[in-house]
Amino acid sequence: MRARVFCGIALTFLMALPPSVQAQAGGVSLPLGTAGPDAELQDLEGNDIQLLDYVQGKPALIEFWATWCELCEELQPQLDAIQARHGDELNVVAVAVGVAQSIRRVRRHLEDHDPGYPYLWDARGAAVRAYNATTTSIVVLLDGAGNVAYTGVGADQDLGAAVERLLGQ
Repeated sequence: MRARVFCGIALTFLMALPPSVQAQAGGVSLPLGTAGPDAELQDLEGNDIQLLDYVQGKPALIEFWATWCELCEELQPQLDAIQARHGDELNVVAVAVGVAQSIRRVRRHLEDHDPGYPYLWDARGAAVRAYNATTTSIVVLLDGAGNVAYTGVGADQDLGAAVERLLGQ
């Protein structure tokens, strides 16, 4: 319980920093070209699933997300546009972190805005640890072979350009 409280405080502190500082203070430490790690998560019905099952077969965009994350909310229009334009070429997946939110809260959020791609529940922090995602609004792009092709954090990411580079457009 203390670890969860500490994580919540740490994430809250990082989220209060300007995006340029957040990128320096937190992010993903996976080197480009390394294999995207797998992690056991749950779907929103509580079934155990593997993250890589949702990103296999084509390039993927993974966002570490929370209902309370203002930067995630700012990224949402870009993600909606990517899903609309490239949803057939790219798997988009949101990983809902298990800090300061519940699976019920995530479901309620999706009642108001269903972007057309899966949201997965990371209750035990397996994906957060696997990707060393030290804050929310982190985006990881995996190429078609499952290797890390891009990482970024914060609302000032140009995800459309990153996706187009990944897809060779």
